[in-house]
Amino acid sequence: MNTFENAQSFIYRNARPLDLARWQYHFEDGSQEAVLKALAFYQNEDGGFGHALEADSFNPGSCPIQTLTAMEILHEIKMTDRTNPIIRNILRYLESGADFDCSRRKWLNTVPSNNEYPCAIWWKYDSEKESQSGYNPTAGLAGFAVRYGDAESRLYRLSCEIVKEAAEWFCAKVPFEEMHETGCFIRLYEYCAEAGVQLFDMVLFLDRLKEQVSCNISRDTEKWKTDYCAFPSQFIDSKSSPFYGDNMEVAAAECRHIKENQLPDGSYMVPWQWCNDHKEYEVAINWWKSDIIIKKLLYLKEVEGI
Repeated sequence: MNTFENAQSFIYRNARPLDLARWQYHFEDGSQEAVLKALAFYQNEDGGFGHALEADSFNPGSCPIQTLTAMEILHEIKMTDRTNPIIRNILRYLESGADFDCSRRKWLNTVPSNNEYPCAIWWKYDSEKESQSGYNPTAGLAGFAVRYGDAESRLYRLSCEIVKEAAEWFCAKVPFEEMHETGCFIRLYEYCAEAGVQLFDMVLFLDRLKEQVSCNISRDTEKWKTDYCAFPSQFIDSKSSPFYGDNMEVAAAECRHIKENQLPDGSYMVPWQWCNDHKEYEVAINWWKSDIIIKKLLYLKEVEGI
């Protein structure tokens, strides 16, 4: 079997219903509605997301990181209808003030209730560590609220202020090493561009984003086989990406890597450990494999046209 067929076999044998729906949407003419239906089961009554949507935390309660994960899936399937119930309920969760640190004007990266459930060590809540956390997930959440929120709402006004502050921080900070934070700023830029708002110098910001992405991408392709590092696909979703031109060679190298390093069962190595004794790790890793397959094969589709 080829790369696609091997990946497809793993998905059908192992994926959660949500990831199967995502696979079918991207590669088998599946529907957006099927993805939304499966995603909605992870949304709580308060509008936030939990239930291990981000598979390294088994907290069923709502938290900002899990909610950001839902936003990423909405972005992946090009769901932009601001009247969609999932989007409206996310905005309701954000506007509620839950899991928002007013003194720092940031949504929490980790929440106290994480400690009551199995999770990776990086999702354990520690008040001192949390007080030093950056703009993951705040930049993404604020950008989402600017893109989809009611311009007359308190949440929209607050998010506009946060976006301005975050953009100023980012432009002064580049380059830095935190790849997940970089992803949040990419989404912030895209949300603001889609909304047609000018809350900061978009040209300067994009220039700094390009610099940051090029800095974050790991150029040592041997490390790709063993280490937890930033692949081009973490930032580049197609040849039309503003980050593709500066990184064409390494982007092509990842396409070769995807085809040459698929495991016999059709999946790919998951390069991280929870670093604790929770047995749920094995379940999470199997879920992650489907997510990784989808992202890698979607990257191949967009960059090489498989």
